[in-house]
Amino acid sequence: MTDVKSYLREWAMPHVLCPGCAHGIVLRAFLEAVDQLQLDQDNLAMVAGIGCSSRLAGYVDFCTLHGTHGRAPAFATGLKLARPELNVVVVTGDGDGLAIGGNHLIHAARRNIDLTVLLLNNSIYGMTGGQVAPTTPEGAVASTTPAGNTEPSFDACKLLIGAGASYVARVLAATPIEMTKVMADGMSHHGFSFIEVISDCPEYYGRYNNVGGGAEMLTWLARRDAGVAGPLSNKAFVNHVPSSVAPAGMETGVLQREVRPVFTGIRKL
Repeated sequence: MTDVKSYLREWAMPHVLCPGCAHGIVLRAFLEAVDQLQLDQDNLAMVAGIGCSSRLAGYVDFCTLHGTHGRAPAFATGLKLARPELNVVVVTGDGDGLAIGGNHLIHAARRNIDLTVLLLNNSIYGMTGGQVAPTTPEGAVASTTPAGNTEPSFDACKLLIGAGASYVARVLAATPIEMTKVMADGMSHHGFSFIEVISDCPEYYGRYNNVGGGAEMLTWLARRDAGVAGPLSNKAFVNHVPSSVAPAGMETGVLQREVRPVFTGIRKL
């Protein structure tokens, strides 16, 4: 296992993530991918928006930039066009990236900017009070939907495929080895890479919806993988989680890969 301490700003520790939050697992997998690719720390820029996931940018010893809420893809676009030699990674959340920032996200995908976007989806607004998010499942309880969410949720990957992203993948925080492989693959892709990471929020989403703590939620996530949901559908569910019904399968892995011109802002006459 890689010693990732050299990639961290240890002076910024301890982190502010809640106990059981899977975002720490995601950060570790990302740093493993950076190490596998042997990326130069001085040539790697991480651009973040606002939210729990975006706090990760404060802990990594790269070139980092905090943008305003939802605008990380726009900041990253400007950075990549001005400094095309940089490896630019955006870290955002489902509220930050798909609500207030949805417009910026889909247009960066449409242009096929050479960026990698990691969207950490925890199905809730975790940092600002547990409000309903664009990815909150129908019926789920949030601070703003105490009787259950009545709106349908986004499928982020389908949205980004429709917007023109040339690389789209979905991974689970419960499968960190696979997550590292996909992140390394996405960062190696020439063009716009979008990786949705299904993470968890044990505090707001977990407690509000009685689905257990961090460990139970990771088990739940693993069972949502389409590859295991079917074979496990007749088995008893994990202890301490009320439902014994297997969750619907979720397709993971690389969902879209294509080669097409990358937008550089320069038009040859």
